[in-house]
Amino acid sequence: MTDYGHSLSFGLSLNPAADGLEETRRLARRADEGGLDYLAVQDHPYQAPYLETWTLISHLSATTSRISFLTDVADLQLRPPTMLAKAAASLSVLTDGRVQLGVGGGAFAEAIASMGGLPRRGEKMVAFTEESLRLMRQALAGGVVRMRTEHHAVTGYRSGPLPPVPVQLWLGAQKSKMLGVTGRAADGWISPLNIYVPPEEVPARQQLIDSAATAAGRDPRSIRRVYNVIGTIDAPGGGPGLVGGSEAWADTLSDWALRLGFDTFIFWPAADAEAQLALFTSEVVPAVRARVAEARGRR
Repeated sequence: MTDYGHSLSFGLSLNPAADGLEETRRLARRADEGGLDYLAVQDHPYQAPYLETWTLISHLSATTSRISFLTDVADLQLRPPTMLAKAAASLSVLTDGRVQLGVGGGAFAEAIASMGGLPRRGEKMVAFTEESLRLMRQALAGGVVRMRTEHHAVTGYRSGPLPPVPVQLWLGAQKSKMLGVTGRAADGWISPLNIYVPPEEVPARQQLIDSAATAAGRDPRSIRRVYNVIGTIDAPGGGPGLVGGSEAWADTLSDWALRLGFDTFIFWPAADAEAQLALFTSEVVPAVRARVAEARGRR
């Protein structure tokens, strides 16, 4: 594959469990102070132990000063796209632009139905998602929003407020049709965890995105590429995903940036999150930035 040339960014995934709120607050502050770019929160509101994602992000935004927030990823079948755009624009205004929108078509139809949502599957879910991206893009740009299709009936919503900086729309996807939507309509691709989309499967998915973007008249290099990475750094006992010392992590993430085309890495610690965050921010992130910069400089 290729290096698409975007600046690198790094984030931490936060567990939204209500009984872990104190640790979540500490992690958010330490990631902010440690120079990370994003705090990412998954969106599974049908899980009883989990806090609602937007409420948690709004709360944490008041306890941090610099770091941005990313929904990883917001379920479009439970969140009407115009309301989701309104929420993102509002929080962007309140935080001076510290919001990006990761969205997905909704992976768990039965769970969506259990909350009263209308579960869509297959082609209907793909069409619904692509239309939702277009609706949100209109709403985030301001002005009157209209769309009448099988999936949406927006009759003239006057959108606003305008976010102080553009809110990007990054789509979580792993199958071919949704990767095509990413190439045609999204600002970025959020890959599932590295244990679900391992590195050797990434090039084929990147090619699907690039082909769809080119066919739609878009430059594939304009699309951000985000990898959710679960694993442990210098932790005894191993665990799922990427396991090794700080040097091995730096080597691996640098390779994934330069060879696989990822520009953003969201760390999902599989062990003591506070200790893992300290290693990630102090040892791994600076090393990856330096190695990628050096490799790009040689080119």
